[in-house]
Amino acid sequence: MKGIGASPGIAIGKVIVKKDPKIELEEKKIKDVQAEIQKLKDNLIKSQNEIKIIYEKTKKNIGEEEAKVFAAHMMILEDPEMCGQIEAKIEEDQVNAEWAVKEVAEMFIEMFKSMDNEYMRERAADIKDVTGRVIRNLLGVKIIDLSNLEEEAIVVAEDLTPSDTAQMDKVKVLGFVTKIGGRTAHSAIMARTLGIPAVVGIGQEFESIKSGDNLVFDGKEGIVFVNPEEEVLNKFREKKKEFEELTEKLKTFIGKESKTKDGIKVELSANIGTPNDVDSIVKNDGEGIGLYRTEFLYMDRERFPTEEEQFEAYKIVAQRMEGKPVVIRTLDIGGDKDLPYMDFPQEMNPFLGYRAIRLCLDRKDIFKTQLRALLRASAYGNIKIMFPMISSIEELRQAKKVLEEVRIELRKEEVCFNEGMEVGMMVEVPAVAIMSDVFAKEVDFFSIGTNDLIQYTTAVDRGNKDIAHLYNQFHPALLRLIKIVIDNGHREGIWVGMCGEVAGDPKMIPLLIGMGLDEFSMSPASILKARWIISGISKQAMEEKAQKIIKFATAEEVKRELEKVQIS
Repeated sequence: MKGIGASPGIAIGKVIVKKDPKIELEEKKIKDVQAEIQKLKDNLIKSQNEIKIIYEKTKKNIGEEEAKVFAAHMMILEDPEMCGQIEAKIEEDQVNAEWAVKEVAEMFIEMFKSMDNEYMRERAADIKDVTGRVIRNLLGVKIIDLSNLEEEAIVVAEDLTPSDTAQMDKVKVLGFVTKIGGRTAHSAIMARTLGIPAVVGIGQEFESIKSGDNLVFDGKEGIVFVNPEEEVLNKFREKKKEFEELTEKLKTFIGKESKTKDGIKVELSANIGTPNDVDSIVKNDGEGIGLYRTEFLYMDRERFPTEEEQFEAYKIVAQRMEGKPVVIRTLDIGGDKDLPYMDFPQEMNPFLGYRAIRLCLDRKDIFKTQLRALLRASAYGNIKIMFPMISSIEELRQAKKVLEEVRIELRKEEVCFNEGMEVGMMVEVPAVAIMSDVFAKEVDFFSIGTNDLIQYTTAVDRGNKDIAHLYNQFHPALLRLIKIVIDNGHREGIWVGMCGEVAGDPKMIPLLIGMGLDEFSMSPASILKARWIISGISKQAMEEKAQKIIKFATAEEVKRELEKVQIS
């Protein structure tokens, strides 16, 4: 069976199916309303205390960033809107507490599920997790404790909550498989942090898996085998051995230069969303930050972050990187990323609409606040500013004009900032790639955003499952655009980086070296593997191969040729 590879690694073992007790809730009329409300309050406090323990454990064993989800869970239980509605339902309808929790929770869950934004849809799972805990406590129901399994097992479940994943015993839980879910779910993110192999979204085939079955799966490819034949089992044992050996081998690349066999150095940087992600960069020996996604500062809150809040966040990252480059992308909101406190227009094609630099140039109050914070923070490290979603030279010039206005303001206020700070732009629109010779004259660097460049070049919505097979990083048209951008950047003496998923793709890295890419920015966990690949190839040899590959007519030809590349 096939699912979504959520966390890399090979898992081999016996299954334990985690099925929470089926709770059949009934609406019951009560006589003592105040006693029922007190019962609710007692169990809200009990649930909060349980979540607090999980929060502390997660913070200690996994990391502060991962623990934030449980801080949010505690806030849900303190939310006067939701808790007030539950109490009101008990009082007005004179119903039992667990029924009131269920009814109000379902309303909130449906509200979040109906949102266009994937990030906000995922928050429905948080409400389900929290309110499910409250209901179980009200009823005195116990569930399987994944932190205390009797023996090693692969956990199979319809879904796993963030609290399930955070409490997993890393020794006993060999991996997990779920019926639903995606790579952006909290459970998937935590699995990658914990190093637990995981496959999610296997669909209805989940029903055929039973406790005690033998299971093997590849957490990268999303391939799952139930009760496999010995031949398949041996193949996976070999893959597991190779994965573990490679993991150990990659550790030897910590502290080494990112350099090809023929001595060409490149920069391996990381993509981050919050200051806490710097820990992972340090752990994986990243050489900088190639993309700091600032929109996460604006999410999960009820108002825009202030200049001071942003300044502190940027300053912390700049200082912790100790002079290494920190490329910070200005606000890229819109498309699939909305803000609950900002009204966005309803659009037929939001990815092509009111978003990123278009929004910022329209709302200069928001834009200037961020630019002031960025400039102030530049006095504390090697910060570079990058504008997203530029589609015309006029937009770039307007953005630079606003930046200059902010510089003038800060000079008048005698506020220190780096006068020589580099200013660059993302190349994610085909029009810009084609005219990159013009844009290169007006910026200090390019960073190619392949996630959007692929969908705009191929006219494929990357979130549409029905046409996902057409969203292809090996498309020859994409490769030609990348080559054009790199060459035009170099002709004007600027460096060219890449911060999309393609930059960390093991198959694409050798080709990008051959094309002359200067900087690769990827998930921190991909850095050491990328360094190993780069150290095992010759740039000169890959230049010759790249010239051949970009003339191919099909993505399949490109992929086949790249699979022949030997890392030595």
